[in-house]
Amino acid sequence: MAVSLAHITPIRGVNDEGKGKKHALSLLIHASDGDVLWLHDDDILLPPATDAEALRCMGDADLMILPLRMQVSSDNLLQRLQVIEYTALQTLTVRMARRGSAILCSGANLMVRREVWLQAEPHLHPDLPSGDDMFLLEYCKRTGKRIGVSDAPEMTATITAQASLRGLLRQRARWAGKAPRYTDSDIRRFGALVTLALVLQFICPPMVLIYLPWECSLIRGKGYAPLEVLLLAIIYPYYALIALVSGLLHPHRW
Repeated sequence: MAVSLAHITPIRGVNDEGKGKKHALSLLIHASDGDVLWLHDDDILLPPATDAEALRCMGDADLMILPLRMQVSSDNLLQRLQVIEYTALQTLTVRMARRGSAILCSGANLMVRREVWLQAEPHLHPDLPSGDDMFLLEYCKRTGKRIGVSDAPEMTATITAQASLRGLLRQRARWAGKAPRYTDSDIRRFGALVTLALVLQFICPPMVLIYLPWECSLIRGKGYAPLEVLLLAIIYPYYALIALVSGLLHPHRW
């Protein structure tokens, strides 16, 4: 019997009934008859792959982590720095997943078997406005599901950098706010190491010179200006710690 694929896109004010993204996801997935769900955000440019190509990419995986690239809407320093940061995160996502220790994924571009998502639904923390993707990843790791990853260009979705510093900090705070709920050992260990490194660099800024080679390895060959990479490394602890504290202290809605 042929495997079917369904596209799932939660849209604020259209299919969320005013109750947030997770409610919209639940409504759409329960109403779907697709065997494989391809999850998207409503503000991305969809990958060019056909459904048949997507199913071939999925293979026998239960969860497939798919690539994202960030574009700018205007050529300013704030957006260029976001692109560098996101490129590094995507490289890290692929590397760790291929090692069997996945620590990141994004519901903006993600495939999962419908039966697996339904099994995971009680564990997706409906009390939080976001994080369905990361809690889904945790569930799949905890229950021994098959996790795949792709960096194929045809499977790559495109997102746009935040236009303002306020929007960037709100987005990062929303991401950080769910961190205390993570239970996966790989995710918690990596998060602790990153937080420690940020604090140490905050206290002693010259430590950026110790971290910089590793950070550069994540974006090697991407053509970014060295001075911009250094600038991001210098300011990163300040904005990251602000976003972390804000996310932990204040709830953020979808």
